[in-house]
Amino acid sequence: MTLLPPSLLGKFPSRRANRQGLWLFALIIAVAMALWLATTTDQFGQWSNLANLVAQGMPLLITAVGQMFVVLIGGLDLSMGSVVSFTTAIVALDLPGYVTIPGVFVLAGLIGATNGYCVTRLNVHPIVATLSMQYVVLGITRVLRPVSGGSVPEGVRWMVEGAIAGIPLPFFWGIVTILLAWKLLYGSRYGLHLFAIGGGVASGSADAARNFGIPANRNILLAYVVCSLFAALAGIFLAGRIVSGDPNVGLLMELDAITAVAIGGTQLSGGVGSLHGTVIGVAVLALLSNGMNLLNVTPFVQTAIKGILLMAVVALQSRKKIGL
Repeated sequence: MTLLPPSLLGKFPSRRANRQGLWLFALIIAVAMALWLATTTDQFGQWSNLANLVAQGMPLLITAVGQMFVVLIGGLDLSMGSVVSFTTAIVALDLPGYVTIPGVFVLAGLIGATNGYCVTRLNVHPIVATLSMQYVVLGITRVLRPVSGGSVPEGVRWMVEGAIAGIPLPFFWGIVTILLAWKLLYGSRYGLHLFAIGGGVASGSADAARNFGIPANRNILLAYVVCSLFAALAGIFLAGRIVSGDPNVGLLMELDAITAVAIGGTQLSGGVGSLHGTVIGVAVLALLSNGMNLLNVTPFVQTAIKGILLMAVVALQSRKKIGL
């Protein structure tokens, strides 16, 4: 039994293969980079470097997965980096973890709901709405934590630095993130609605999904909420990794997440993408950063390269209208 009327299935891509984007190209790049680094550097293949690669790339994986929910509906969330920094500031307050951890998820949900409300009810462009929220959250974060510092609960530190059966816990963070996203995207009616809404936006018919009875505004708002919740999860991970609160730790993280999503084949115009493509896109960026670190490339050059990469992947995407 299908979840959508046949007429809607004819208007939007009905087969999963048509909705996944050009993720295979990103996979080839990731494999080629891994092989090149393994043959040109002695440190890449060492277990310590691989474990560090996973730990370094985990915040990007979590934020990119969250960003993908918004991109699928043809939007963007530029407040993610500020939410990450805000989360570290809250977690580093002199409060027990059973207070700060649930608290950051509630606050992140409210931030996401506000973004979604501005987009759906006030008709503010997603870039403007989330950019405004970025400044609001960043300002609050700097009031709470003007400079890096504070104390992170021991339990949070263990969840990031610990290991189970010799396997570092960051691996499990990745598994949980992917499973949660998979359930939402492919194991529920909600995920199918996101693809339908984004397909309509990409084709220039923003109201197409709504015309077939899909509660578009509610699903769009929930997409921003999910995005902010994943940002909070990444912030908790980073707080445990740096063992402090830092108002600048999330700086430009939203752009890295958008880059990873785009590299993985998700169309920024909406409606086309895949979870495994996003994971592969994260792998490409993580390998790029790790390789440049091993080759002693300065962070400034790394930032410039990421910017060029984002411009390239967006330029290669097909669009029916000027814009995202």
